[in-house]
Amino acid sequence: MSRADPDPTPQDEAARAGWLSYVGGLTQDEIATELGISRQRAQRLVSRAMAEGLIHVRLHHRIATCLDLEAALKSRFGLGRVRVMPSLGPQADPVRAIAPAAAEELERFLGQPDPLTIGLGTGRAMRAMVDAMERLEAPQHRLVSLIGNIAPDGSASFFDVVMRIADKVNAPHYPMPVPVISPTEAENAAFHALPPVRRVVELASNADVVFVGVGQMSNDAPLLQDGFVTRAELDEMQAGGAVGEVAGWVFDAEGRYLDFGTNRRTGGVRVAPGLDRPSIGIAAGAAKVPAIFGAMKSFIINGLVTDEVTATTLLARS
Repeated sequence: MSRADPDPTPQDEAARAGWLSYVGGLTQDEIATELGISRQRAQRLVSRAMAEGLIHVRLHHRIATCLDLEAALKSRFGLGRVRVMPSLGPQADPVRAIAPAAAEELERFLGQPDPLTIGLGTGRAMRAMVDAMERLEAPQHRLVSLIGNIAPDGSASFFDVVMRIADKVNAPHYPMPVPVISPTEAENAAFHALPPVRRVVELASNADVVFVGVGQMSNDAPLLQDGFVTRAELDEMQAGGAVGEVAGWVFDAEGRYLDFGTNRRTGGVRVAPGLDRPSIGIAAGAAKVPAIFGAMKSFIINGLVTDEVTATTLLARS
């Protein structure tokens, strides 16, 4: 049955232009001719297709510089799996560079035939990873959230990824049904005393592989921007040495978790330093360097997907 309105939508046009560019290999002049539009409009449509994730592009050639950086990070920090992607330039969002590689890493585990429990953090990089994933059937695995999925206003946390991944891979999934950060320690304890929550916590604590974002605790901290901590709480933790967080749990420059502040009210499961199984951080950008460095130093993460500028900066730190 044909559509009642045959006119293409703006997304239709952007998707077609992106397809012609990245799959067809056409130049912007050729796209303009093919679609009967100006070269400037063709350029805008191709940019929109990429920005909105309408076209997924993956790099199937490992660039020598990136391979050298991967080897150096493994040697310097004792990491297992490392992927370093080419940077997109100083004005670009580095998440766009690392999302396809992060998706490939997760798909590598989802493609294994033996059942795995996969623990998942949240955040912008994690959400971009899910958006870059291919659809596949992986019902043998279990997906479990490491962090609460309830925002301060009672809504679902915007960057929670368990449901999104489950929809793409048709796998059983277990959200963490607690607030990201409870108002009081007593309320946090009460949530974690509930039998369904205890079962999810146990599952998350024993995950076979972990994928997490790494958040900074500078003045642009995601926990602050997303309303999970107040300015006063951030100030207190910064004064106590906070530089980063993983799954909502805040740590200092040495990768040691703080024993005060919101850590006493954080829901979900803390990623223990020194896990004997993969714990892969998905993060890039100058603001995140101190946080990534601390997380690697204490082995909160023992694997990393990042870009070449971030990798170079990490290796330059004393």
